[in-house]
Formats: sequence, C-alpha cells, structure tokens
Amino acid sequence: MSAETLFWLIAVIAFVVLEAATTALVSVWFAVGAAAALVVSFFTPSLSVQAVVFAVVSAVTLLFMVPTLAKRRKERKAPVTNGSPLTIGKQGVVLVDINPGYLGRVRVDGLDWQARAEVPMPKDTPCRVTDVDGAVLIVCPVTVQTVTA
Repeated sequence: MSAETLFWLIAVIAFVVLEAATTALVSVWFAVGAAAALVVSFFTPSLSVQAVVFAVVSAVTLLFMVPTLAKRRKERKAPVTNGSPLTIGKQGVVLVDINPGYLGRVRVDGLDWQARAEVPMPKDTPCRVTDVDGAVLIVCPVTVQTVTA
C-alpha cells in the first residue's frame, strides 16, 4: 500500500469519525471526496491528481447536498419529544388518585401517564385529556355532558 493510499484511507476514517461525533453534517462531503481520492490512488501515484479529485468530488457533493438540506430544513416541523400532544381529547381512566396540586396516573390508549387535574379524581374515574404540560397530561373527569358533547 502506497503512502498516498494510506493517507486517503486515514482521511476517510477521520472524516467519518468526525461526522459520527457531531449532530450536524460537517464533514460527510469531505469523506466522500477522500473516498474518491482513495480509489484514484490505486490508479495513479500523483498526489496532485488525487488532491484535485478530492477537492472536486467534495465540492460537487457539497453543492448537491446543501440545497436538499436547506429544503428539508424549511419543511421540518418541530419535533414531538413524546406522544403526549397526541392524547389531547382522548379518554382514559385514573390509575392513581389525582388531587389538585399533586400528580396522579392515568391510562390513555393503553399507556400510563403522569396526570394533573383541577378537581380531585379517585382511582377508576373516567377522564378526558384537555391539555399537556411536557409529559404530564392535564385531565378532567368525564361527565354525562362531556360524553354527549
């Protein structure tokens, strides 16, 4: 293995490790360019040709990826960190008594959640999710009016 081939192999590994260590795309285009230069190093010992291949492939990869990434960034919605917003309006049952100012537990759609309520709600009370606060559901008792409404 020539020194140039070893250099490009180390460069590919370094760029891939750098990319894996970050949460943003920072070196993937350089990893692609270094991989292309690595392949070229098998055919020509000229480091200048390999460097040109590295620069051109890296630049082309960057030029193709940036518009795509910018478009995806604009389309991206705020992440839902848990499923709690999806429970608003759903009904469940109180698993652990809920007293105002204290957390209890409810089961909604087969999942157990921490819950708060403005009125006392004993265990086994039917409830409806009215809002969320992080991963805590805000619930109210299900009455005849809420069932028919």
